[in-house]
Amino acid sequence: MDKFVVHKGIVAPIDRENVDTDAIIPKQFLKSIRKTGFGPNLFDEWRYLDHGEPGEDTSKRKPNPDFVLNQPRYKGASVLLARKNFGCGSSREHAPWAIQQYGFRALIAPSYADIFFNNCFKNGLLPIVLPESTVAKLFDEVAAFPGYELTVDLQRQVVVKPQGEEIPFDVQPFRKYCLVNGFDDIGLTLRQSDKIKAYEAERLATKPWLAHTLNG
Repeated sequence: MDKFVVHKGIVAPIDRENVDTDAIIPKQFLKSIRKTGFGPNLFDEWRYLDHGEPGEDTSKRKPNPDFVLNQPRYKGASVLLARKNFGCGSSREHAPWAIQQYGFRALIAPSYADIFFNNCFKNGLLPIVLPESTVAKLFDEVAAFPGYELTVDLQRQVVVKPQGEEIPFDVQPFRKYCLVNGFDDIGLTLRQSDKIKAYEAERLATKPWLAHTLNG
């Protein structure tokens, strides 16, 4: 996955509490057997006025002009600002897939559902937890200033506001290590590829019958 060191981007606000994973990516899109292509259907039921189905050409659908991601001022947003308990509901990993594939790199909220929070790190997203009062102030500033941007510095563990004010945040060292280096679970495992190959070679030498297959 892509490394996350420092990211600067426009902030898009989702001003609702308890946003569940079915709102983030509705259940009908979970039929796909692929891990890609979910970005166009992020927040599908809020983003469009008509019902969507997998494989449908979203350019021919009716966008909801009142939804935040359809407003010109938030075009190209890559930092998602949310209220408390974001990502609650089911444990579908498709939710962070959709957020990441839309183009978001970081999320800021007072709290997240545990499984969603963990899945974000596994998919290259940085979910930042800040005090509710701090998040509320960010919502006010985003509303007041079109094109409002934040810089997220993971190395220094700070969110930098346009005027230079820095907001510190906590992140577990191992999760920080994985994001900064671009390691998902598979990437971490492949770092031990030499040891894995040596183990497999030794096992084959000492227990050659394990390599045999039954015919018929």
